[in-house]
Amino acid sequence: MVRMTRLQRLLLAGGDPDNPGPQALWDLFHTMRRIAVVGMSRDPQKAARRVPSYLAARGFEILPVNPYAERILGRPVHPALEDVPRPVDLVIIFRPTGEAGGFVRAATHHPDEPAIWLQEGIFAHPEIAEARALGRVAIQDLCAYTVHRALEHPE
Repeated sequence: MVRMTRLQRLLLAGGDPDNPGPQALWDLFHTMRRIAVVGMSRDPQKAARRVPSYLAARGFEILPVNPYAERILGRPVHPALEDVPRPVDLVIIFRPTGEAGGFVRAATHHPDEPAIWLQEGIFAHPEIAEARALGRVAIQDLCAYTVHRALEHPE
């Protein structure tokens, strides 16, 4: 009997069978350094704050994007993805499904060509398909925290 890893179980349970596989996710987490977080929350109880906090504690540079805040996690907040002044390796989007498509489009056309990640429960099927067609790593309906934990602790 083949034993499935924790990450394989997460991928099978996710809502998009076209999400990248375990090796691509491992590669992403081991090559990126700078993450723009669209919709990062000021509220420490929300996933949109806990997940980026976890990633910051693991050594990733977090660049908050939120038009309604000035500082989060002691870092300056940018009102829009286009306002982030530094190169970006990954854009994580914490916005409702109904709003996510526009943010995916902005990330897809960002000059740094970052990977795009929609958190668990968030979808933008046409825009994610467009990003993938352009060769971008694009993930939807997966939690970056649980994927990173599964990569660190595969069993």
